[in-house]
Amino acid sequence: MSVIIPVYNEAKQIGSTVRSVTENLKAAECSYKIILVDDGSRDSSWEQISLLSNNDHDITAIKFSRNFGKESAICAGLERASGDCCIVMDADMQHPPSLIPGMIRLWRDEGFEVVEAKKTSRGKESWINKFGAAIFYSLLKRLGGYDLKNASDFKLLDAKVVTAWRSMSEHNTFFRAMSAWVGFRRITIPFEVAPRDIGKSRWSFLKLSGLAVNAITSYSSLPLHIVTILGVLLLIGSLIIAVQTLV
Repeated sequence: MSVIIPVYNEAKQIGSTVRSVTENLKAAECSYKIILVDDGSRDSSWEQISLLSNNDHDITAIKFSRNFGKESAICAGLERASGDCCIVMDADMQHPPSLIPGMIRLWRDEGFEVVEAKKTSRGKESWINKFGAAIFYSLLKRLGGYDLKNASDFKLLDAKVVTAWRSMSEHNTFFRAMSAWVGFRRITIPFEVAPRDIGKSRWSFLKLSGLAVNAITSYSSLPLHIVTILGVLLLIGSLIIAVQTLV
């Protein structure tokens, strides 16, 4: 299996994250490779990633030429993933590696093709981020039909799910929505968002807002219907004005 970990300015954390992930993968008794994707970090993350990959042939290192964003880092990891399944998780340990053996068991023994880790709460976030997230997920559910409340990027995907995901030609990707759209037999497991031991979240309100706009416009047909309705209204208005002008 493959474990995909996007990394952005996690030089102090990435070593302990990889150690914990490796311990849990070995406990699950499966062969693996860990794919670390450096998303244009500005600290010494790449040096740490290079050191880890040089010392362990089961670790693959990918470096972006600049910061393209977490979604692009996940895409790069999925393109390089191999094996019977893969796991996507964050580098900051807020996605508990201790869940990995249980996720693998649900896939291997019970036949689930997607195992999604769902937050029981949003942890220590600012009130504005929590408020914005509530509005975003409510809109996405109403407009696109996806209930992603408290969803996370912490998922196990069977190889056939990854193949289906790769076949999609989306330019603006939103991993949570795309992995939900492809379907397959799935199950959710709850987890508590662990506090960060080192550093703080790199997601600003503006970045989250941009992701929300892209998600709503990409995974809902409502904006297209609004344009059509406006076009019809403008046509009717133009005909009325034309008749009035002739009269």
